Amino acid sequence: MDARGVRPYIATAMDPVSFVKMHGLGNDFVIIDARERAAPLPSCAIRTIADRRVGVGCDQLIRLEPSITGDAFMRIWNPDGSEAEACGNGTRCVARLLMEETGRDDAGIETESGLLKARRRGVGMFDVDMGEPRLGWQDIPLARPSDTLQVDLGDAAPSPATCVSIGNPHAVLFVEDCDAVDLAATGPLLEENPLFPRRANISFASVETVTRVRARVWERGAGATRACGSAACAIAVAGHRLGLTLRHVTVALPGGALDLDWRENGHVHMTGPASLVCRGTLMPEITA
Repeated sequence: MDARGVRPYIATAMDPVSFVKMHGLGNDFVIIDARERAAPLPSCAIRTIADRRVGVGCDQLIRLEPSITGDAFMRIWNPDGSEAEACGNGTRCVARLLMEETGRDDAGIETESGLLKARRRGVGMFDVDMGEPRLGWQDIPLARPSDTLQVDLGDAAPSPATCVSIGNPHAVLFVEDCDAVDLAATGPLLEENPLFPRRANISFASVETVTRVRARVWERGAGATRACGSAACAIAVAGHRLGLTLRHVTVALPGGALDLDWRENGHVHMTGPASLVCRGTLMPEITA
């Protein structure tokens, strides 16, 4: 029985495992449903499944588990095998699967960061209440007391960072042209900055108008990605905290745009697409 009081069935290493491949704006996921029969996944199996040459390939691997408070519990791993606390695009994809399963236009998804509520917003579009951002240095967390509005990340950073937790740690750096940043060189340096004991997702953002921001993201444990939902939430929060944007803003990423609304009740709502790619089966030599 796990910490949530759920006792799942334990599959053997020889069982094949079914999966669904989905993406949100090119941010792609392998999703395994383990609500009825568990699917043990050692770190080496996660890394293999996420590999685009020897596995299926994905930015994150998601396993659905039994939930007491929601329709499913969503557990998330990065391609390097590390576990992530939150994933905005992945939440929309899981929401679509659950809504298609239940026939409802809403879903409750339990995560390490709490229960996230999602609703259908037209054909292929889904809104997720990502909850309240955490802004205190200890909540992100940072290694020492800091003003999270303006954080000095050293010589590798082209500008001060605004740090936000959307269930997972984010650092947002506003620059004149995010496309001019060498993401492959700067992203990993800032991700591993000693100020971030759990590492951090790094976003470079350029304000086009008070309602539109262009951005690129280096995801913790995954690298450069076409889109990152939790990063888009962090960008919206950081932009408004700095007085650069309104509370309702579009964040344009390489894979497409997300609609963000930091509402007066403190909750951040994210709206965007969720697309189904394929269904398949993982062979035992991959999952073991």
